[in-house]
Amino acid sequence: MARNIGFEVEAPRKECEDPHCPFHGILALHGRIFNGVVIQKKMNRSCVVRRDYLRYLPKYNRYERQHSNINCHIPACIEISVGDTVKMAECRPISKTISFTIVELIESE
Repeated sequence: MARNIGFEVEAPRKECEDPHCPFHGILALHGRIFNGVVIQKKMNRSCVVRRDYLRYLPKYNRYERQHSNINCHIPACIEISVGDTVKMAECRPISKTISFTIVELIESE
């Protein structure tokens, strides 16, 4: 059975033994929550998620499109592929570059 992670997301149906899973392990979530698209999945249990956003430029009174790439941990109970839209949440640093984990698959391609 999946534990409550602190905000409303659909819990995965699959069980896992991953200690870095927020549902079945001991990883606590805090901080920011983002949506993004998986653009790369070449690492072991990790992926790169592209987050698009708008930044306001007061000089020109307009917005410009920007993006950032965020490295995320993939729990064993969540299956994703390249092109999927996912929800990620901030956690403690798992490695040098990974401080986010995938918590929900929003839309599969």
